Amino acid sequence: MTYILALDQGTTSSRAIVFDHQGAIRGVDQREFPQHFPQPGWVEHDPDDIWRSQLETAQGALKNAGVAASELVAVGITNQRETTTLWDRKTGRPVYRSIVWQDRRTAPICEKLKAAGYGEVVSEKTGLLLDPYFSGTKVAWMLDNVEGLRARAERGEIAFGTVDSWLIYNLTGGAVHATDYTNASRTLLFNLRTLDWDDELLKIFNVPRSLLPEARPCVADFGAVLPRLFGGSIRIAGVAGDQQAALIGQAGFEKGLAKNTYGTGCFLMLNTGSDIVRSTSGLISTVAFSSQRGKALYALEGSIFVTGSAVQWLRDGLGIISTSAEVEQLASRVEDTGGVFFVPAFVGLGAPYWDPYARGTIVGLTRGSTKEHLARAALESIAYQSYDVVKAMETDSKVKLAELRVDGGAVVDNLLMQFQSDVLGVDVVRPRVTETTALGAAYCAGLHVGFWRDAEEVSKQWQEEHRFRTALADDRRETLLAGWRHAVTQARA
Repeated sequence: MTYILALDQGTTSSRAIVFDHQGAIRGVDQREFPQHFPQPGWVEHDPDDIWRSQLETAQGALKNAGVAASELVAVGITNQRETTTLWDRKTGRPVYRSIVWQDRRTAPICEKLKAAGYGEVVSEKTGLLLDPYFSGTKVAWMLDNVEGLRARAERGEIAFGTVDSWLIYNLTGGAVHATDYTNASRTLLFNLRTLDWDDELLKIFNVPRSLLPEARPCVADFGAVLPRLFGGSIRIAGVAGDQQAALIGQAGFEKGLAKNTYGTGCFLMLNTGSDIVRSTSGLISTVAFSSQRGKALYALEGSIFVTGSAVQWLRDGLGIISTSAEVEQLASRVEDTGGVFFVPAFVGLGAPYWDPYARGTIVGLTRGSTKEHLARAALESIAYQSYDVVKAMETDSKVKLAELRVDGGAVVDNLLMQFQSDVLGVDVVRPRVTETTALGAAYCAGLHVGFWRDAEEVSKQWQEEHRFRTALADDRRETLLAGWRHAVTQARA
């Protein structure tokens, strides 16, 4: 038998999974790595921690699967998007910590660009909003705040990359500096229509073209892994940003299919086919998938910054749970939140609000409120935020969601999934393989090397594991949603 190795580099941990031809997991390894918060609203990673943890998990997954490099047909990569790294082209050494997608330090840059009237042209070309979430202002901030860096960049000495590019560069020993269309479409520097870097955007953000990686389709050749890393030379044959990879892993190749990924944040994505749908409800347009140079499928996406990381805060910040998995058990001890609503706007609010100045807020506390109520409110906040995005998506697409396919670490939480269905009023469907992000990266790589014939063959592998059906009365749903909207108002105030 032969296999695909998927590298899944996330915000709080790196994973690697070995998949067989049926899309089944044969071996997995995962490791957390440190998070750095040097100032309020700032979030950073050490690029070496990203690389080291991903390499170790890849080697660990192969060992756990009992698979040798000679049995691998390809490697696929998926990654946390927007997180920005700059490094020295000659030495391969980072010049600053990676600025993470959650980081809000560039809010003043965004405000300045909006005031200068650039919001419309940026949105038209990129499908994105002028928000600190995306990579462009992070690059600009580094160039202007790391001593001597802009001059070095102007001389062509510095390389920019999202996490996929950083991994490809290290895996190939510096031989390949590339990204894929999905990751490029998150930078504020990439034109959705031309599927190439845009000179006008580069000028707006004052980013030299010499920094940029080559943009390629998701299904493409990204070079060969150094033999010493895995024990043999393997082609990197597929790359996609984590949320697009999850859509691919959910077999979301058809227009109208939607998925929600529950991880550090939540990311809801709707395939809009070859159409770039412009949002009037605070969503963004993005590349969903590409298997051919110069062509792509597109999606509407709603990005929620803090969901799973709110549970981590209960663990690390408050200490009311010792592991994230305990939150469901704690929340299950009470029938409801007792009127408590938790808006986890630790780094502002994403879609559909896009308010970088909102902050985490808990409302409705009484003397009778307990840690159980807070745990349940944290879980319910994930469902409420997802509801807000779904409603915005239905408004923009003019399509009423029939069901929501779900994936990510939190979908094992039955209480959360049932409440998500209750709040939405539609079925929530959990697939048999919930590691859809890594699976999507595997599919991209496998399609390029012929491991899977086409998207139709991939789609036939998708299987439903459980379907959650709404069990909440309409009047109760409206009461809860009114309470949530009030809490969001307080967080934004």
